[in-house]
Amino acid sequence: MSASGRLTICQISDIHCGSAYFIPDLLERSILEINDLEPTAVVVSGDLTDAGYRQEFEQAAEYVGRFRCENLMVIPGNHDSRNVGYIHFERLFGERYSVIEFDEAIMVGVDSSEPDLNDGRLGREHYSFIRDCFKNAGDKLKIFVVHHHLIPIPGTGRERNIIFDAGDILELLAGLGVDLVLSGHKHVPYSWRLENMFVVNAGTASTTRLRGNTRPCYNIIEIENGRVKVFRKYPFKERELIVDFDADTHEYSRFEDRIDTEVPSSPYGSGLGDR
Repeated sequence: MSASGRLTICQISDIHCGSAYFIPDLLERSILEINDLEPTAVVVSGDLTDAGYRQEFEQAAEYVGRFRCENLMVIPGNHDSRNVGYIHFERLFGERYSVIEFDEAIMVGVDSSEPDLNDGRLGREHYSFIRDCFKNAGDKLKIFVVHHHLIPIPGTGRERNIIFDAGDILELLAGLGVDLVLSGHKHVPYSWRLENMFVVNAGTASTTRLRGNTRPCYNIIEIENGRVKVFRKYPFKERELIVDFDADTHEYSRFEDRIDTEVPSSPYGSGLGDR
């Protein structure tokens, strides 16, 4: 918790160290901006690497080590599970399933990746872990972190990589009273509201694998007195409010997510392909 009484969580995703589209300046700037916020926690929600190779993981670990934050949650993505990359992940970042608990919130992160596949799956064998983490959380804000998206994202073309058991997971999370889901994978930032739960997808923070006119970005979540605000932050540029909700009353404002499909005339260009 910050001195002001606000809990700040920064979510950065899909940094893809080792990719031809990786832009070090973007990641370095994002890390500087996040450190300046002195966040309560930092979440890295998967795809730290491009192909799961040792040298890519070591580069990613060097960058992640620059975050000045005691509470750090890192989960793998589908790219990190290529070429037996999960071995390097566990060596450098620890367990692939983790929990961070605060006075006013609890955050649970899981691994949805499958070796050498872009598809995601959680599996019924892990449902009890999620249930046990959240069942005694009481009135705390409940946050769930997963790499693959649970709901299709607009502007991403034919749906291929939604989690296989997404329906069961959504039912589980809704039944547990989860308030916020943080995911990545598609490189397109977007938000959905499902019942009383918000599902917020992060874009890629440091690559030019961009669709349409989307830009590299990461998320900032501010929690204070039961009020949750989610901002989208563009490295070097402004931030914008995308979701504002009250966890107790479920009153909310969702600001329109703009998905532009025209090819941009920007230095970031567009690099598409499987996520």
